[in-house]
Parts: sequence; structure tokens; C-alpha cells
Amino acid sequence: MKMILSSVVVPPKLLLQLCLSTLHLIFVSIFSTVRRWTAGDCNGTNSPDRALDGSKVQTTTPTSVNYHFTRKCNYKCGFCFHTAKTSFVLPLEEAKRGLKLLKESGMEKINFSGGEPFLHEKGEFLGKLTQYCKQDLQLPSLPLTSLLYTLFVSDFLDILAISCDSFDDATNQMIGRAQGRKSHLDNLYKICNWCKQYKVAFKINSVINTFNIDEDMTEHINELNPVRWKVFQCLLIDGENAGEAALREAERFVISDQQFQEFLGRHSGVSCLVPESNEKMRNSYLILDEYMRFLDCREGRKDPSRSILDVGVKDAICFSGFDEKMFLKRGGKYVWSKADMKLNW
Repeated sequence: MKMILSSVVVPPKLLLQLCLSTLHLIFVSIFSTVRRWTAGDCNGTNSPDRALDGSKVQTTTPTSVNYHFTRKCNYKCGFCFHTAKTSFVLPLEEAKRGLKLLKESGMEKINFSGGEPFLHEKGEFLGKLTQYCKQDLQLPSLPLTSLLYTLFVSDFLDILAISCDSFDDATNQMIGRAQGRKSHLDNLYKICNWCKQYKVAFKINSVINTFNIDEDMTEHINELNPVRWKVFQCLLIDGENAGEAALREAERFVISDQQFQEFLGRHSGVSCLVPESNEKMRNSYLILDEYMRFLDCREGRKDPSRSILDVGVKDAICFSGFDEKMFLKRGGKYVWSKADMKLNW
């Protein structure tokens, strides 16, 4: 059989397009490979310590970490973005192992939060963690964020942050920042005095929402005189306080950027005010959940990494979504050891 080969003439324009397409694919492949080498492979299978030019790879250091070791809470704040979806708490020795891994990776400050961190084992678990971090790990700073519990103040604490969204008891009741008929504000002032007695720096956190947006808190904040007054814009997190799977419906608490700025303007004379808009909050925190997984909030939800107990800090932190530049921009790095604060007790 005789085969007849016919020659195919490719138009120059089509040939040029094919060449450009091939070059594009080559460059994309090279760029992806270089990017993976210089940033480190988050899967832990290919994480060289140096880039192609010999320079050392820049990795994220967990300088300041927020560890939400429990989701259990005695309050029902309507905008809560870390709700009681599980009752899990790590065994003490496992929690200590994770804290040691973080310290070895460069952690200087650990903030214990919840939920309400004092509830688990009536504060004994928290007390053991704080003692371990100060005595064994020698951490420079040990803050604690509490919704306001009155059983325990540790000599090992540097900062105690108390949540207070309003200086009106009726408003706190509407928000859910209350337990029965107990006055949140009475306890707030008691704990402020306790902090002076135990030489713990006192801090206040406030979430600004539709119920307190018109309030002027200047007089009360100046009277309490916290070292920092963190003012947060109410934030929606899918699966926590928004969406079908959420335990809260926080849409009715949400305020606009303009309303938040107006609140800040009204309190511009308060020197300790530290504002945090949704933009600043979303990806400027290193958050560990109850399983010691970093939570990535960039997409408006909490996407967990694998636990640092399973894969180590270096691999897990790749999936934290942490923006160190925004962390510094929002004032995340400050004098956080009470020994350096020069406070008048």
C-alpha cells in the first residue's frame, strides 16, 4: 500500500499564538516552583531553608498567639464569633506540649481566651497553663481575655482583658453580655481593683454594634484607666455568627464602616483607645482553636489548619492566613510585659 503524505501549511499567526501559549505555560510553571521554594511548601514535603539565590527563606514567626482552648461560655453575646460548637478541651499535658512547640518557634506572648477560659475545671486548668508558660517556658508576656469571671486572678498574668460593650446594664442585657440579673458593670469595677491588688495590667475590649453605637464611654474608660482599650467593629464569621450552620445570628448587630468611624471620632480624646476595623481584624491574628489548629479567617469563615501537635508549627502556620504587616499596622506589637510597663500600682 502506498501512503501519501500531504504537507500542512500552518498560518504564521496561528504558529505565533501556539509559541506564546507554550511560553506562558513554561513561565507559569517556573514561577509556581520558585514561589513554592521561596515561601516553603505548606505540606511539609519540600521546605528548603534557602531560596534559589542562597538567601534565607522568610518564615512566619508566631510572636503573638491567641489560644482559644475552650468554647464553653456563661454568656450569650449575640455577635459572638467563637461559639460553643464543641465542648472539647485538650488534656493538660497535650496543651503544654503545644505551648512548648510555639515557644520553640519564637512565641513571646500567648493570650488565653475562649469561650470563657475560667470555666473549665473552675479555673484550675487555666492556672496550670499560666504557671507553665511563666515558670517553665519563661514567656515575656501572658495576657488573658475574659468575659468577666470573678474566681481567679493569677500572679503569673501580665494583662487581664475584660470584655465590656456598654456602661448601661440594660444594653448589656440586650447584647447578651450578662448572666441572669448579675451586674456586669459591678464585677468590671471589682476586677479592675483586683488587678491593681495583684499587680496585673488591666485592659478592656469592646465590640461596637447597633446597640452601643451611639454611646459615649469616655468618662467611664478614663475612670477605669486601662492600659489599652481595644475597640472592635462587629465582625461576621460564616459558621459562627452568620450562615445556616451558625449558633448566632449577628446580622442585626452589624454597623457600617462610617458608623464605626463616627464612634471612634467621639472617643478620639481617649489616649488608650486602640481601634480595630473589620479589615484590620480579619487576618492580623494568629488564632489557635481548641485542637491547636490555626484558623484562617480571610474568606469570612474559619478554615482550620492541621493541628500543630500533628504537623508542627512551621507547617501548620502556612495555613493561618496571617498577615504580619497588618498585625504591625493595627498595633499588635506593643509593650506587653508588665515589668516594662512602668505602671503605678
